Amino acid sequence: MPGTALVLGGGGPVGGAWLAGVLAGLTEAGIDLGSADVVIGTSAGAVFGSRLRSGVPAAELYERQLSGADAVRLPVTARQTARFLWAALGSRDPQRSVERLARAALHTRTGPESEVFDTVGALLGDVRGWPERELRIAAVDARSGRTEVFDARSGATLLEAVAASCAVPVVWPPVTVAGRRWMDGGSRSTANLQLARGYSRVLAVVPVPRAVGPHPSASRQAAELSGAGARVALLAPDRAARRAMGRNLADDTRRPAAARAGRAQARALAPSVAEVWQG
Repeated sequence: MPGTALVLGGGGPVGGAWLAGVLAGLTEAGIDLGSADVVIGTSAGAVFGSRLRSGVPAAELYERQLSGADAVRLPVTARQTARFLWAALGSRDPQRSVERLARAALHTRTGPESEVFDTVGALLGDVRGWPERELRIAAVDARSGRTEVFDARSGATLLEAVAASCAVPVVWPPVTVAGRRWMDGGSRSTANLQLARGYSRVLAVVPVPRAVGPHPSASRQAAELSGAGARVALLAPDRAARRAMGRNLADDTRRPAAARAGRAQARALAPSVAEVWQG
C-alpha cells in the first residue's frame, strides 16, 4: 500500500478557517503537506485543497482568515436549516436520507447557480487550472445521491468541480456540470475518507466530524482505513476550537478565532501527526 493521502473535509467558512489554521500549524512544525501523493477535498476542503495543491502557501491561507480576505456571504435562514434537517433526518437509511436531501435541494427556491460559481471563483482567486499533482474533489450527484470524484481527467474544470463540491443543499442550488446536477460533497460524508482507501498513510483534517443524518462518521471511516492496513492521523476540532468556532459555521466573524485555534491545535499535535505522515 504505497503513498500518502491528505484528506480535507468540509465545514463552511468557519470550519474552513479552522482547517487553514491546522494546515499552517502543521507546516510551521516542519510537516511537508506538499509531499502528499494525493489531496482529497470536500466542500471547504476542496477550496483549500485546490489552493494548497496549486502552490499557495499554508501561511498565506491562514493569514487570509485573519485579515478577512476570504469573506463568504452565506446567510442561512431558520427556514432553510429546518428544511435541511427535515430532509436529512427523515430516514435512518443512509441512501434514503441523502435522496431526501437531494430532492429538497432540487426543489427549494434559492439563488441562481451563478452565485455558487461566483463565490467559489472568488475563493479560488488565480487558481483555475488543475494542478499537476493528483487532486480529487468529491461531490454528490443530486439525482442518484452517489458520491463521485472529479479530477484532472474528468472533463470538468477545476472551478466546476469545486463549485459542485460546495453547493450546500437548500442554501445554494445544485450546480450543473457536464449535464448533471451536483450538490455539496459533504452531504453524506463530511470528509469522504473512503476515497483514501489504498494509501498507506492518511492525514485527515476534518472540521465537522460527522454529516447530518445516518451517515458514517470520520472516526468510523478512519477506523475502517486502519483496519485495511493504513496508518491514519485524524484531526478534528478540540474543545477550545469548538468554542472558538461557535455553532454557526457560516458566521464570518468567527473565522479569525477559528483559524488561531486550528493553528494552536496543530502545533500541539504535530509530533503525533509526524509519526504517521513521515513514517
